[in-house]
Amino acid sequence: MKFKLDEDLSPRLVSILREGGHDVDTVRDESLLGATDVAVWTAACETDRTLLTLDLDFSNPLRFPTAGTPGIAIVRPPRPLLASIEATLRTALPRLVDGSVRGRLWIIEAGRIREHTPEE
Repeated sequence: MKFKLDEDLSPRLVSILREGGHDVDTVRDESLLGATDVAVWTAACETDRTLLTLDLDFSNPLRFPTAGTPGIAIVRPPRPLLASIEATLRTALPRLVDGSVRGRLWIIEAGRIREHTPEE
């Protein structure tokens, strides 16, 4: 899987994803720090990368439709600490391998993934 990490996620998570065999770049890599959500989403789509973020603004399917895109995965840890974010993300890694987030919005919580599949 190819991912783009939003600026709200620690660059330390890149190594966790790469260890899982994923291709990862970050908003920082593309000099998009401080860019609008639309610019970040456009960059992710143009490079065919699933956007991985903490930002709930991306949970609005009317503003950020996912049909025909690499998808959006929003991590919602129980606490906003790096260890909690990492643990929550690790619970989703086995499901991320098969690319089933494509075209969907995932809300990744501790122990579960909520999916929104758009009507096409």
